Amino acid sequence: MLTSTTSTSMFEPRQSVVVRTEDGREQRYLYLPDTMANWPWPRKINPYYEEVTAESNAWFKTFKAFTPESQYAYDKCDFGRLASLAYPDVSREALRTGVDLMNVLFLVDEYTDFQPAPVVREITGVVIDAILNPDKVRPEGESILGEVTRQFWARGRTTATPEAAKHFVETLKAYLNSVIVQAEDRDNDTIRTIDSYLEIRRENVGVRSAYMPGELHLSIPDEAFYHPVIKELEYLAIDLIILDNDIASYNKEQATGDDRHNILTIAMHQFNTDFDSAMDWVANYHKEGEMRFLDALKRVPSWGPEVDKQVAVYIEHLANWPRCNDCWNFESWRYFGHKGLEYQKTRLVPMLSKRPQNLTHRRENVEVPFVDKFEEMMSGITNPLGHQVEDRAL
Repeated sequence: MLTSTTSTSMFEPRQSVVVRTEDGREQRYLYLPDTMANWPWPRKINPYYEEVTAESNAWFKTFKAFTPESQYAYDKCDFGRLASLAYPDVSREALRTGVDLMNVLFLVDEYTDFQPAPVVREITGVVIDAILNPDKVRPEGESILGEVTRQFWARGRTTATPEAAKHFVETLKAYLNSVIVQAEDRDNDTIRTIDSYLEIRRENVGVRSAYMPGELHLSIPDEAFYHPVIKELEYLAIDLIILDNDIASYNKEQATGDDRHNILTIAMHQFNTDFDSAMDWVANYHKEGEMRFLDALKRVPSWGPEVDKQVAVYIEHLANWPRCNDCWNFESWRYFGHKGLEYQKTRLVPMLSKRPQNLTHRRENVEVPFVDKFEEMMSGITNPLGHQVEDRAL
C-alpha cells in the first residue's frame, strides 16, 4: 500500500509514501504511528542525568569493549538518557546503578548479536557467574563482560534491598536464557509466530531486569510482588515496549538483515501481508495493550497501608517505562541517528538501503552499527514534510 505524492507540505501520513528525489530516484518513507499519543504518563527525566551519565561512561570506557568507531556509535545511543528517563525519581546512587545496568545489558546485546548459539551460551554463562559471585576474581582470557558485570553488581548490590536483589538475579537469568534461544532461532533461520515471539521477547527485551533500579529501595513482600495482577501489569508494560522498540528498530534491522526477530516482519509473514498492514495490526495491538493495562490497574488488591504504598511506587515505575522507551527511541541516536526528533514529529522515516553484515567480521570484531553512516549512502534525500526540529538537551 504505497502512496505517491508530488506535494507533501500539507500531507498527514497514515501509511508509507514514495517520493521522487531531486536526482530522479524514488525513495520510500516508512510511516511510524504515534502509538504513545494517549498514554497518561508524561515524560520525566532524572535531574542527575548528565553528571551520572558522565561518571558511568567514564567507568565503562576503561574496559575498551569496542573499537573507537563502535564506541562512538555506542556513545550516541545515550544509555544514560534511557536510564534517566526510566528512573526519573530515584536517588543519585540508584541512577548510577541504572546507567551501569544499561551499559551491561546493551553490551550483552552487542556481544551476542550475530554470534552462534554455542558462543552465546558461553558468554551468558560468564555474565551469570559474575552476578552470582561479584567478589570473585575473573579468570584471565575471559570475555570482558565478566569483569564489567562483576564490577557493576559489586557496586549496585550495596544499595539494593534483599527483595530487589533477589528479583534482579531471577530476571537476569531468564533474560540471558532467552538470549540463547534467540541465537538458536538465528542459527536455524526461524521466524516465529506472533504468540511464540512475544513469549520469548518478553524476556530477551531485558526490561524485567531493567525494572530493578526502580525498586532498589523497596521491600515488597512476595505475596504482593508475585501477585497475578502485578505480574500482568509488568508484562503488559513490556508488551508496549516491545511493540514500540520493534517499530523504531525495524528500519535499521531490515537494512542489516537482522529483522527476523521483529514483530513487523513476523506479522508480515504470519498474515501474508505488506508493511503498512502489519504496522496497522501492531498499532491496534498496542492500543489494546494500553486498555488492558489501565483495566488491570483497577484490579490491584490491597495488602495494607505500608505494602500498598510500596506497590504504588512500583506500579508508577512500570507505567513510566513505556513512555521512557518511546522518548528514548527518538531522543537517542540508536535507531534514527541525529534525525530522531524530526522523525518523531513527521512520523516518516526514509527506508534505509540494504547493508548486509559481514558475519565473520561481526563475530571477530564487535561492531555497533551507526545509522547516520547508512544515511550517508542516501545523500540528496530530504524529508517530504520539510520539518526542522531542534535538539532536546534534557
